[in-house]
Amino acid sequence: MQSKQLDVRGACLVLGSATVWSFGGAIARYLTVSDSWTVVFWRSVFASAFLLAFMFWQHGSHGTQRLFRAMGWAGVGVGLCFATASTCFVVALSYTTVANVLLLQAGVPLMAALMSFLLFRERVPRATWVAIAAVIAGVAIMVSESVGANVSPIGDGLALLVALAFAGATVITRRHAHVAMMPAVCLGTLIAACVSGAMTHGFAVNMVDGILLFAFGALNLGLGLALFVTGVRLLPSAVAALIGIAEPVLGPLWVWLLHSEIPSQRTLVGGATVFVALLAHIVWQLRQQRAEPSAS
Repeated sequence: MQSKQLDVRGACLVLGSATVWSFGGAIARYLTVSDSWTVVFWRSVFASAFLLAFMFWQHGSHGTQRLFRAMGWAGVGVGLCFATASTCFVVALSYTTVANVLLLQAGVPLMAALMSFLLFRERVPRATWVAIAAVIAGVAIMVSESVGANVSPIGDGLALLVALAFAGATVITRRHAHVAMMPAVCLGTLIAACVSGAMTHGFAVNMVDGILLFAFGALNLGLGLALFVTGVRLLPSAVAALIGIAEPVLGPLWVWLLHSEIPSQRTLVGGATVFVALLAHIVWQLRQQRAEPSAS
């Protein structure tokens, strides 16, 4: 079977998703809502509404119902991973910097490779092991600030959990390639809305926060997910991972420009280590793919 070639439409969709997601930290910093669970609830509600409307528009009501029924337990697992990631992302921003949260996510592809080896004994090339070691070193540098109380260990721990949840969703999706991602991520937003709704102390927000929460949910989360799951199927995984680097690159930039939140020296050093490892590994993957003869 012939491998997927670079698709301009797919590349634009994935780049669009990464760009949309990169504004999440900047939007969150404008919110005046003090309860993180309230933020998670409204963000998840607006994202769920957007994704459901998108699926109804694409597949109709009966087609949408069939997609939800067909996703099975694998889809539930992916949904739980996305619910964990989206919830921890918002809560983590209350404790640590946007740069810490986003830069830790850059190592998701390599974390997924490590999970696949530990859980399913999938073969991991030596180059991937080297990259994984470099990512672990970079993450250790970033979270070492928590030891000195410069950044909350709770925030860094939640940021790491976001990355692990995304990696878990990646592993499940690879093992169950037939699972449609759209209903799975929609289920994740519905789960997050239910959990946060039970945890919040109140649902009332002012008009400005309501508008920001709509943008945070429907546009930042919902539109980003819709663009990603539509475009990622058209690209090789290495190319999709490379384009996805735009999110952790642009995210801290927006927060720095709009809110003057400057990443610390350890965050920059650790983040640079993660980026170099990921970029080198992706370049190696692309060269390996080009070297392999196309199957007839």
